[in-house]
Amino acid sequence: MYHYRTACPKGIVGRISVPHHPVQRPARPQPDRTTLAFVWAPVLASAAVAGYAAYAAAWPSSQRWGPSMHALPGRTRDIALTFDDGPSNETARFIDALQRLDVPATFFVCGRNVQRRPEVARLIVEAGHAIGNHTFSHPCLPLCSRARVSDEVTRTQDAIGSATGETPTLFRPPFGLRSPALRALLPAHGLRGIHWSVIGKDWKRNADQISGRLLRRTTAGSIVCLHDGDRTSAVADRSQTLAAVLRVVPILRDRGLRFVKLDPEGTEW
Repeated sequence: MYHYRTACPKGIVGRISVPHHPVQRPARPQPDRTTLAFVWAPVLASAAVAGYAAYAAAWPSSQRWGPSMHALPGRTRDIALTFDDGPSNETARFIDALQRLDVPATFFVCGRNVQRRPEVARLIVEAGHAIGNHTFSHPCLPLCSRARVSDEVTRTQDAIGSATGETPTLFRPPFGLRSPALRALLPAHGLRGIHWSVIGKDWKRNADQISGRLLRRTTAGSIVCLHDGDRTSAVADRSQTLAAVLRVVPILRDRGLRFVKLDPEGTEW
């Protein structure tokens, strides 16, 4: 019951009472078990499948879609410099710089680039660096059919073999994204998947930013990913990456780290 004060004739003040009727709210509908089973269960299952696929495709340490390594094994002071997307117009400059620094490295090359510059691919091997398969045309493998993935890997193996006489044993998927087809395909070609523990993001940063990122993140056992090319572009500009390498290598060496190339035959993986 609510009470209100009211002014009456001749200044008399009185009170009137108004009964209070609580608002009747409609009952909240209870969840229907059929709705839960046939709507939400598939949604949750789809989310779980998507999460699993994302982990298998992109997580550095995942082994779901083929054997892979993202860091050097064991307790070691070694680190590995790797370069993707060559051979390009810039690769010879990297090889010269690495020779001056006395640093071995690993180059993951695209088959189309190898066909364009077979002499540079040979130079990589002749300079003592390791060479690996980075697919033929640098596609996003999770979006490719199994036949396309097989063709990308096989054509690159053939291109590298024809240009250098070497049969690669290392493979890095473009963008670091794997395909389920690699589970059977890599062992069939004697390939081991290589990811990274540090990436310079050098395709969009200047030398100072690249250097800072590498110096903050590189530790003993790191596999460092940089680029000497730009996918399968005929011309690339990797001057910022090269400047960062020249700056960073002496500092990391002063920290007691030793540079090695990736060599599964000489290392217990």
